Amino acid sequence: MKINGVKGMNDVLPADVARWHEMEAVAREVFALYGYREVRTPAVEHAALFARGVGEATDIVNKEMYVFEDKGEELLALRPEGTAGTVRAFIEHGAFVEGPQKWFYMGPMFRRERPQKGRYRQFHQIGCEAFGVAEPYLDAEQIALLADYFARLGVTAELKLNSVGDAQCRPAYLADLKAYLVANQGALCADCKDRIERNPLRVLDCKVESCQPVLEQAPRLLERLCEPCRAHFDQVKAGLDALGVAYRVEPRLVRGLDYYVRTAYEFTSDALGSQSAVAGGGRYDRLVETLGGPPTPGIGFALGEERLSMILEKVGRAAPERRPAVFFVSADATGALEALRLAAGLRRAGIACELDPRGGKLKAQFKQAERVGARWAVVLGGNEVATGQAKLKDLQTREETPVALSELAARVSG
Repeated sequence: MKINGVKGMNDVLPADVARWHEMEAVAREVFALYGYREVRTPAVEHAALFARGVGEATDIVNKEMYVFEDKGEELLALRPEGTAGTVRAFIEHGAFVEGPQKWFYMGPMFRRERPQKGRYRQFHQIGCEAFGVAEPYLDAEQIALLADYFARLGVTAELKLNSVGDAQCRPAYLADLKAYLVANQGALCADCKDRIERNPLRVLDCKVESCQPVLEQAPRLLERLCEPCRAHFDQVKAGLDALGVAYRVEPRLVRGLDYYVRTAYEFTSDALGSQSAVAGGGRYDRLVETLGGPPTPGIGFALGEERLSMILEKVGRAAPERRPAVFFVSADATGALEALRLAAGLRRAGIACELDPRGGKLKAQFKQAERVGARWAVVLGGNEVATGQAKLKDLQTREETPVALSELAARVSG
């Protein structure tokens, strides 16, 4: 009986992995320009980390997180997002004593939600976290980093920006918002009704059409910001203006995690047919303290690799894939052995090459050479080995020229 993969957990096949390599390589290049260093954390953490850090009332923890008890009776979870684990590592290893830190991560995350286009139960994120700086110009710089990253990939994305306040101004706003939502809950969907008590801010993010008239008239947090939050937001916008990063203030933009304060932002793209988030982030000045560390401000973002890969494919960006320079076509056993030896030498010289150990008909081997995208084909048999000469075929121009086997590397390395 055939065993298929788990629902919502997809394979990434070689033809697509090349695009993922590019996304990750460009990320490493751009992040390094801004001083970010890579950190790698486990996919499994204590479930309490996310309950405390992300928030027990969030859909992620309350409905979507994979939680299990191991044989030691510890309650563990597959990480549903990358920030909490990165903050845990920052605290556990005492990185805060070294002053401000900029870290980035890449890896799989897990949420048990309904699989759909661009949304999976195992998905991959690239994220940045900056610790130790509360000043708003860091917010602007990190957003500019993400804008630079998308530009390098040729992706057009719109930046939406908001401030979600802090502990000084948000509680009074939440009370007003909750009262408004309760008064109008008859016009809201079931999910929104469920969130009124647990997480009223998330109601503003609902995409259900029938909820929109109520949400359009909902109280706006931007109009209720305390003076420090308003000044912070104004400086973030000034920083973005100075950096030439275009943005649109979106008063209903909220993040799905409890730890965000002040700056919240998203990059969206309509390349997949509708405005969908490609990346999002914000400031979390109390999270390090909440998870047991010293008071340390922070800001971070995450982007989804699956969705970004789909966008790159949609806009026609070819996935760069290294093709072999040379394919050895073996006419007989003597030629196959010599091909094995020559291929080893070319690889040591940094020249990619392939051969078919099965041998077989020359026509089939030439087809294989074209299928793998080789530039050159070298035909080897007993006669070629004896004379030290072979035919070198350019598979693009179809031109054939003789080549001394001792000079093969020089001929194909250009």
